[in-house]
Amino acid sequence: MVPASLSDRLSTEAPSPTIAPSSVEELAEVLAACAAERCPVTPLGGGTDMGIGWAPVDGLTVSMARLDTVVDHQPDDLTVVVEGGVTLAALEAVLSPRRQMAVLPNGPGRATVGGSLAAGRSGYARGRFGPSRDHVLEVTLVTGDGRIVTAGGRVVKNVQGFDLMRLAVGSLGAVGVIARVCLKLWPIPLVLATVRVEDPTIARAAFRPWAVLETESATTVHLAGMPEDVAAQADALGGRVEDGLGWPDLADAPELHEVRIPPALVAEVVTRLPEGVRFIAQHGVGVVEVATDQPLLREWAEAHGGFVVRTRGADDGDPWGRAPASLPLQRRVVARFDPDRIINRGRLPGRL
Repeated sequence: MVPASLSDRLSTEAPSPTIAPSSVEELAEVLAACAAERCPVTPLGGGTDMGIGWAPVDGLTVSMARLDTVVDHQPDDLTVVVEGGVTLAALEAVLSPRRQMAVLPNGPGRATVGGSLAAGRSGYARGRFGPSRDHVLEVTLVTGDGRIVTAGGRVVKNVQGFDLMRLAVGSLGAVGVIARVCLKLWPIPLVLATVRVEDPTIARAAFRPWAVLETESATTVHLAGMPEDVAAQADALGGRVEDGLGWPDLADAPELHEVRIPPALVAEVVTRLPEGVRFIAQHGVGVVEVATDQPLLREWAEAHGGFVVRTRGADDGDPWGRAPASLPLQRRVVARFDPDRIINRGRLPGRL
């Protein structure tokens, strides 16, 4: 049941009980009130990753739409501080005029920074820049019992305190709602290019490409840098060169699963997929997105140290597969931040 103390702040337009805090302090007040009543809470950003994990439990939806401020941008320091409800499109609009980028996930511009990080999303340039969790310098969380917790610092080289940033990314809010983050930035290179090649192994001719992606119809190597360097690498690859980073996407696929596997096994995953299935294989990273409503290759992946998880689609069947061996430890850690387990209750592996 939604706490009575919040009833006068509920949205009159949303189809289910929804509240939209306008400050970190108000968000903390809302979560504390829900914890007192053991009311389940579902944080909502752009709604682009709601298909990940088990279905949310009915309760209160906490919209991040009003926590949408770019708090501070320091172009010379290559850092930006944003609230969790800032959309990826809005952040790009701030950074692009200074030719800077945050290297966050590819996808819908309505996705939010906080939601993408909570879902553990990374962009296709992960092979070059690392996963999104490596880009978070500081995080402010609001825990399930209403505490405001900040970890890290607004400098690129920082070793202060517990590494709560990595814990928060991919936790689906289990350790707290991401209210504010400081992100590391990169300059946008002068030249961006996509080279179509016949085989992923040809990509070895490129020096640290941004990505090597294979689909059912093409393999592309994505390059960036100084004009002469990109030209030399494109010549070495010998494929057709296109200006810009022509990322593939499966945005129109109603169902999506990810095969997450050691990077050396990506090529084998591709050979094991049924003919005609659409996919995007991230070579060197260990992720293959598959447009299917079935967890294809789950048993094989789990036998080889991987997982197959549902990231989009109807809530039927097991979205996670085998629970990780670390589940008992995860339960103890989450209990420290969300004692009554109100934030996204039961959505994680093992119904955590």
